[in-house]
Amino acid sequence: MTTPDSFLTETMISEAIGSESSPVTSKIEAGAIIRFAEAIGDTNSIFNDEIMARKSRYGGLIAPPTFLRSIKTIPPEIPFEIPFHRILDAGSSWEYFHPVRANDAITAIGKVIDINERNGRLGLMVFMTTEISYTNQFNELIATQVNTTIRY
Repeated sequence: MTTPDSFLTETMISEAIGSESSPVTSKIEAGAIIRFAEAIGDTNSIFNDEIMARKSRYGGLIAPPTFLRSIKTIPPEIPFEIPFHRILDAGSSWEYFHPVRANDAITAIGKVIDINERNGRLGLMVFMTTEISYTNQFNELIATQVNTTIRY
């Protein structure tokens, strides 16, 4: 299968950048935090022992930083269809501001911050970079995730 030499136009790029997803809110349960910590093999008591966690500087159970990977998010909606069906996760970076606590209501919103294309060994590839903002019920920014996906 051959791919075109180019797909994105300047108009498409400008329309895509800034596109946002619908917000998705997840109620964080203590049991989910404990099960997640167990699943990743993290024995830190602030993630899996409520009694010990209450004695910590956090005053209660908190989620491991990678826990946010387990909550539901929706990809941003861009105003056109990308005609490549294979998707590759090209990596992500995280910045954390506040811990996620049991009983928090975390809202995730994704936003396209960049889209471009390159030709590679497999043909034309579209790179889309999104930033997901995670806020709690007090509208505090908990974390941001910048993620790049490749469609080819």
